[in-house]
Amino acid sequence: MPAADFANKQPYVSLSNGQKIPQIGLGTWKAGPNEVGNAVKAAIEAGYRHIDCAAVYTNEHEVGQAIKECIDRGIVKREELFIVTKLWNTCHARDKVFEACDISLQQLGLDYLDMYLMHYPVPMAYTGPTKPDLKEWIPWDDQKQLVKLEKSPLHETWAAMEELVHKGKTKAIGISNFTIPVLIDLWTYAKILPATNQVECHPYFQRRELRELCKKFGIPVTAYSPLGSGKQGPLQDPTIKAIATKYKKTPAQVLLRWNIQHGNIVIPKSSKEERVKENMNILDFGLSPEDMQKIDGLDRGFMTCDTREYWRGFAFFAV
Repeated sequence: MPAADFANKQPYVSLSNGQKIPQIGLGTWKAGPNEVGNAVKAAIEAGYRHIDCAAVYTNEHEVGQAIKECIDRGIVKREELFIVTKLWNTCHARDKVFEACDISLQQLGLDYLDMYLMHYPVPMAYTGPTKPDLKEWIPWDDQKQLVKLEKSPLHETWAAMEELVHKGKTKAIGISNFTIPVLIDLWTYAKILPATNQVECHPYFQRRELRELCKKFGIPVTAYSPLGSGKQGPLQDPTIKAIATKYKKTPAQVLLRWNIQHGNIVIPKSSKEERVKENMNILDFGLSPEDMQKIDGLDRGFMTCDTREYWRGFAFFAV
């Protein structure tokens, strides 16, 4: 599909604040230096308008440079893009929320965000606004057994994020990695409901109960790692491969189409231009109800990004 056609015809999901977010975006997690910028440029040139970032990915600056280049070249206008980034766990105190958002805006070279997410519902001890790699973003205790926490209640962090909306720093706010207990708690006090809940979601880890609750609250789900990963992931599943052959598509395209037909937003990551284009080429077919049912039957509770190995002892990350 030509870039202009994809940019104009791609599906959108309506958010609670009236915004519309492109249902297919580009994830930038695990995209390394000197490759994420090329991936972002290739994505925008191909018609993508939704780019997902995070402070902890340590590549916001390179993403921002790629966005600026595409705008300067006249490929896209800023208002046509939907840029998302995330607040890291060590910046949950009210003043640190403001500091972290300003740093992300500076790194990205933007005046405002389209959406700012709380990355995890874990208030970690403050370690400074930026770090060069992920290991330094997690404040372990002296025995390297438990994460150091601080007394920054989630309701105070959320209130600070609501202030960011009122200040014009971001148009929408949302959450990531929130499971049912913390989502219900947030719902009881939020003045601005989350615009999305970004969680791992694919046929091997379908999150049915969480998705149903999000739907009840009017909160769209954004699926990260929608392709799974590793040799045990759904890309290698015989059922997925057979369905892909039937539709003359790749297993990745079938996995993305499954999420799309469930109403979820998807943000597959790729640093290869051909994969970026492949991932968007899912609008010219639809999975039959029978094939959707087959894929729905593949759930095995298999997390490819099992954060419990990092956040030891936090019950709210139970599957």
